[in-house]
Amino acid sequence: MTRNILSAALAIVCAIGVSSAQQEPDARQIKQEREQAELDAPKLVEVLGVKPGMTIADIGSGGGAMTVVLGHWIRPGRVYATDITEHALRETREYAKKEGLTNVTVIEGAAAATNLPDECCDAVFLRHVYHHVTEIAAFNKSLHASLKPGGRLAIIDFEPRRPNPAEVPKGVPANRLGHGIPTSVVIDELTAAGFTHVRTIDAWPPGDKNPVGFLTLFRK
Repeated sequence: MTRNILSAALAIVCAIGVSSAQQEPDARQIKQEREQAELDAPKLVEVLGVKPGMTIADIGSGGGAMTVVLGHWIRPGRVYATDITEHALRETREYAKKEGLTNVTVIEGAAAATNLPDECCDAVFLRHVYHHVTEIAAFNKSLHASLKPGGRLAIIDFEPRRPNPAEVPKGVPANRLGHGIPTSVVIDELTAAGFTHVRTIDAWPPGDKNPVGFLTLFRK
């Protein structure tokens, strides 16, 4: 009996330990994301026309690699990082703190709003996020409000590999056609929100051997 109880207790402790380990960020993934961010950031700031001292927002910052790279680059400017999950927000805060960045502001976003201050940003970008947006009109209105007059917005996303309504994320309009979003839909929705379409780069990031999507650029 005692042996069985001890065995059960040990199994529980081991399970808790494994669960905790699984929740920790994977070091290899963090390294890969940082390396990719270091490669992509110069291309992104060039397209957005961002210069040191300006303010930029990373909507859907995830693990925070791009936020941190831009935080170093844009000083003495500021980077806003938003996400809707507490896990991502915590990771970004800890990442910025570890890097000694005091110019990164982390904000909890929402389905219908960025929650950024009005006219706070010279530029805003979303990477592989827009195709998950469910509250299209409200969210795009919030994006528009967060930019200064003349500010730029970059939507980095990817086309659906094939039309498949079953792959459209839950709550997202069916006009996405699958997992991803057609560039024509991005342009229609953002121009309806008051943005001016500047250009679309069909293969993003440029110069990459395996570009994963497109970049559509807008101006307020």
